[in-house]
Amino acid sequence: MKSHLGRRPFSTMELHTLFNGYIFSDQRMPREQAKHWHFWLPLLAYYTGAYSDEIGHLSLSDIVNIDNVPCFHFHTHGKIKARYVPIHQALFAAGLNEYLQFLAINQHHRLMYDLPAKSGRYSEKVRIWFSGEGERAGYLQKCAIPTVDQQGMKTAISSLRLNFEQHIRINALQANSKEAFNYLLGFSEYPKDEFADKALLNTIVQQIRQITHSIHWQRFITRHPA
Repeated sequence: MKSHLGRRPFSTMELHTLFNGYIFSDQRMPREQAKHWHFWLPLLAYYTGAYSDEIGHLSLSDIVNIDNVPCFHFHTHGKIKARYVPIHQALFAAGLNEYLQFLAINQHHRLMYDLPAKSGRYSEKVRIWFSGEGERAGYLQKCAIPTVDQQGMKTAISSLRLNFEQHIRINALQANSKEAFNYLLGFSEYPKDEFADKALLNTIVQQIRQITHSIHWQRFITRHPA
């Protein structure tokens, strides 16, 4: 796994805790200012391996169907390559189609339309909400997940990319396609701009372990105060 600033992927137990936290429960926290991106961004990070700034840039026109494989088109990160990542079925099960209809009806172009940019980047707002800043607790702290473990390794929103990388490495190895691994992660080791076999990419992505079957956007927007 490529090291990322001393960060590590979340453990299985931490993922369970993260995706069963208050955002994905039936109750709203006191004084919580819920945003749609609070629900969707962690899920997209886990199932696509995209960075938060890439997800923040996603627009409706970045959802494309290639050879009957629905994909996200990530193309805004300056340091990793553009790529088409098949959409995991768990995202549709979580209400992605309904959410896309909501965006279209309300004429929102960007998927994370309620995520504002700070200093020209979406990732800064995400970092503060997810990991906290100063005395302000983030989602991790509210879920009782440490941001630094006993070995000094950090967890952050980008840890979900490392979880994606773990899954894709194994699945691509089983498919005998290191090229698919490098393409899906946007690594320069894949020399071409396109990966022709979208069906293979889809097979590899669909094998990512589904975190929970109880997550749904409609449940998120109908939560009641604790």
